[in-house]
Amino acid sequence: MNAAHLRTAGDAARAPGVAAKLASGKRILNAMTVDVEDYFQVRAFAGVLDRGSWDQLPARVEANTNRMLEIFAQEGAKATFFILGWVAERFPKVVRRIAASGHEIASHGYAHQNIDTQTQAEFRDDIKRAKALLEDIGGTAVRGYRAPTFSIGPKTWWAYDILAEEGHTYSSSIYPIAHDLYGMPNAPRTPFQPAASALLEIPMTTVRYGKRNFPASGGGYFRLLPYGVSRRAFARVNREGSPCIFYCHPWEIDPGQPRVAGASLKSRLRHYTNLGLMERRISRLLGDFAWGRMDEVFLTIPAVRTADESRAICPR
Repeated sequence: MNAAHLRTAGDAARAPGVAAKLASGKRILNAMTVDVEDYFQVRAFAGVLDRGSWDQLPARVEANTNRMLEIFAQEGAKATFFILGWVAERFPKVVRRIAASGHEIASHGYAHQNIDTQTQAEFRDDIKRAKALLEDIGGTAVRGYRAPTFSIGPKTWWAYDILAEEGHTYSSSIYPIAHDLYGMPNAPRTPFQPAASALLEIPMTTVRYGKRNFPASGGGYFRLLPYGVSRRAFARVNREGSPCIFYCHPWEIDPGQPRVAGASLKSRLRHYTNLGLMERRISRLLGDFAWGRMDEVFLTIPAVRTADESRAICPR
């Protein structure tokens, strides 16, 4: 087991909020992450909600994010918030509150557009705009990035060079699973360097059974499946000596959000199922495992694959 993955009770002074989680002994510190976007910006509703209507829809992201911060504060957990520039521009107070609470500010891009729908120039403009907004509002350097809908893949591998050129240190944009909307099953399951630069890709957590990877990073699976399924997956990854990444969205703790008309049955089931259980489940998860920011969990861990090795997986 890599000692860089572990925190002890004596480390609590350097990692506020983790002391209670580690008082009983050493436990792996996992990465808690929140993709800060509103309910009307999700991929499931892209076909029925025009981007031009976003400013006319009732926004709930500020109140829901504030509630997420309260939940984390109650449990003494720190997290990384991947924030949309569009949200930061309209709700700067919530960005400042995230930073003031000791959480990491990271980028989710500006307009929540999949990378494979953008040219390289458009992608550069999107991430540059988001990074500048977040740094100006939050008053702290933005090192991390997560692509909307995990949309980095073989056809968008060029995005890594642009991310590095624009000052990002790491990305968490690949989910090594098969999924109808995203996924790259043949990608590494552990951090690797996808480009010639030092930028690090930190894939979402999976568990492997046989020759297949299964999701173990939260998201819709955390709501749709019984809590015990996720708990066993996280525990297994930790027993193997690796930290997990968990991700969720502020809208997932908001069962009272407006219902979007015209969405498909699949989209409605994915989006609305078990919203009322999510807050309680997150609180339970925070108590069952130790959680911290992406930068404190992963940026001290060396990449396990070099840029040359990653090109064998995704030729440029």
